[in-house]
Parts: sequence; C-alpha cells; structure tokens
Amino acid sequence: MSSQSSPPHDQSSDDGPSGAGRADSIEERNSSQRSAAMRLAKETAEADDLHHDGAMTSPMPDCEEPIEEKLDRCQQIVEYKFKDLSLLQAALTHASGAAHRLANNERLEFLGDSILGLVVCEWLYQEYPEYSEGDLTKIKSSVVSRRSCGKIACELRLDECLIVGKGINRGRSFPRSLVSDVFEAVVAAIYLDGGFDVVRDRLRKWLAAEVRMAVEGRGSGNFKSLLQQYAQRERASTPFYRLVTESGPDHRKRFRVSAVIAGEEFQPAWGNNKKDAEQHAAANALAILHKEPPPFE
Repeated sequence: MSSQSSPPHDQSSDDGPSGAGRADSIEERNSSQRSAAMRLAKETAEADDLHHDGAMTSPMPDCEEPIEEKLDRCQQIVEYKFKDLSLLQAALTHASGAAHRLANNERLEFLGDSILGLVVCEWLYQEYPEYSEGDLTKIKSSVVSRRSCGKIACELRLDECLIVGKGINRGRSFPRSLVSDVFEAVVAAIYLDGGFDVVRDRLRKWLAAEVRMAVEGRGSGNFKSLLQQYAQRERASTPFYRLVTESGPDHRKRFRVSAVIAGEEFQPAWGNNKKDAEQHAAANALAILHKEPPPFE
C-alpha cells in the first residue's frame, strides 16, 4: 500500500464558493428576499388603497362617521332635503376620497362659484341702488372671498360633513380653502337639485352678516361715507359730528366724537385725531342703527 497522502480536498469544486465568495452569495440572496418582501408590501398597500377609495359608500373605519350620516347631517344644516343624494355626496367629497377624478366636488365648486356671485350681485344691485359699480364690486369681492365662504362653512359646520380619503388627517382642522370649496360645491348641488330660488333664499340667510359688514365698510374703513349714504336714504338727513371731549398733551392729544343724525346723537368714540374719531363715531352709529354692539369706545 502506498504511503503517499491523497491530494487535499478542493472545497470550491464540491461545496460552491468559499470564504468571501460564499458571503457575497448569501448577501445577494438576502437582498433579493428583502426586495421581494418590499414589493409585496407595496402591492398590498396599493390594493388596500384602491379598495378604500374605489367605493365612496363603503363603511368607514370605526373612528369615522358613515357617509350616510354625513349626508343626513348636511341636509339638516342646509335645511333642504335632496331629491338626488348623489349630488350632495359629490359636493361633500374631496379629491382624496373620490372613486375617480371626476367624482369629487371640483366641478360643482366651479359652478357654485358663479351661482354665488350671481346671487350676491343681484342682491347688491337691488338693495343698494345708490352705490356705484365700483362700490358694488368691492362689496361683492369681500362677500364671495375664500375667507368669507370658509367662515360661513365653518359656522354652519359643513367641515364636519366632508368626505375625505384616509390620507387626510381627520384629527385636525381642515384648511380654510378646502372648507370654502365645499361651501361653493354645496351651493351648486342645491341649485341643481332645487333651483335658483331655493339656493338664493339660503344664501341670503347665510351671508346676511357678511353683506352688512362689507356694506358698512369694515374692510375699507370709510364709515363716514357709508353713514352719510344710510342717513340720506333712510332719514333724509345728513350726519354731522360733535366733539365731546379731548384729552392728553398737545403732542399726543386724543379726541372723543359723536355722530348726530336728525337730532339723534349716537355713542361717541375716541380717536388719535379728529379724522379717526369721526370715522369711529360713524362706525358706532352704523352698528347701533343695525342693532349691533358699537365696535369703538
């Protein structure tokens, strides 16, 4: 028997790669498995999103109010029973909660913006014949602004009726612009379902305070001009302003002035100069004439 030792066993020929080569192979396999798992998770999430967004009437999570209840609440808010509830559902549906891109409230918002403008323009034209086109345009712009529409929508609590996708954080307040959009969309839905007279009656109720504030110049601050127009129209008289008192040193004097119309004197107001005091006094008179609290002391 030969005593010569047999040649060393070649691991690379029997067992595959050795050392660093084997480590590289294991890492590649692990990386491939991780990629497959990530693809599967993504596909599962996308399928879940599609199922959620694809049916607007599907049950909402336990923490979210069912759509049917939102529709009922909205009808109570606007004091109108829809014949076609799909119009209201579309008006309340944000793009994030829509089944497809035409199933949200954007088209209704487009129509509602024009209806809102028409109602306010007709209103101002009929109620304020002494105002110029420029004055009416400024008032209308204030009344139909996003700020105004968002404010009214929140006061009505339309924001609580919004139908949104799960990507929208329901635990926080919605942006004012989003709430303004749903207000205009609901206006359009009421118009399409009930007609112009129905939506006009509701807008006159909802926007009455905004119109009055805009007309009284709270945005422009020209209370004296507005008080004069009111006094001449309602009382056939022109207001004048009485200096009630003044105080302070000459370089920092303040004035207290009251507005007087046809012998009736209204609550006076302070100002850093006579011009400001007269404007504040006119604002107080306008508020009192409309049975509101005077804004200036």
